[in-house]
Amino acid sequence: MTREIAVHTSRKGETAAITEAGNIIVYRRQMGIWGIERQLTFALAQDKGIKEMRSQMGDVLQFLGDCKIFVASSITGVPYYELERTGCSVWEFAGKPVDFLEYVIAKEEEAEQEQLTAKEKAVVIPVPEPTGGGNYRISIKTVQESDAGVTTKQILMPFLKRGGFYQLEIICNHVPPWLELEAMTGGTLVYESEKIGPGEMRVLLKKRMCGE
Repeated sequence: MTREIAVHTSRKGETAAITEAGNIIVYRRQMGIWGIERQLTFALAQDKGIKEMRSQMGDVLQFLGDCKIFVASSITGVPYYELERTGCSVWEFAGKPVDFLEYVIAKEEEAEQEQLTAKEKAVVIPVPEPTGGGNYRISIKTVQESDAGVTTKQILMPFLKRGGFYQLEIICNHVPPWLELEAMTGGTLVYESEKIGPGEMRVLLKKRMCGE
């Protein structure tokens, strides 16, 4: 995989603070070997104010192109804001690039993998789907078995409050306690439940009619 890292360096070839004059060097890794791809002489004009510094950073961002990793020994203020605003990952390291390029890229790839894993694990919040004749069906089993950050009550209650249904079939791994309590304490709901498989239940939920 081809990857790039930009490093702000001093004349000694070590990382420099972004406020120090130096060269921004973009290193590219191909076939496991790092080499210099391009470089830009850079001296932040702090004495000319924020507008000028933003203009300078605009030139830097254009120079960086698709490179989204930036390293300096210290980076704050306008340069940090402009880099972060455009999605650059900003690192602070002291020393020669050869000593940290592999470490930085490994951490970046690790973070990317964690983000991908998190997206794969993201649970789609289910909604009741009509099956005809005022009947609806929903499965909350996946939500119950994961850390989705949402409760079964948050999923079901808005639908139940709206009404407009005859029967709601719920597939779950257990009957939510609040739902049982609602039916047992003479609330507006009645239900029947049955086990249909290992760790799987079907709940038929209806609104309580007069006399029930």
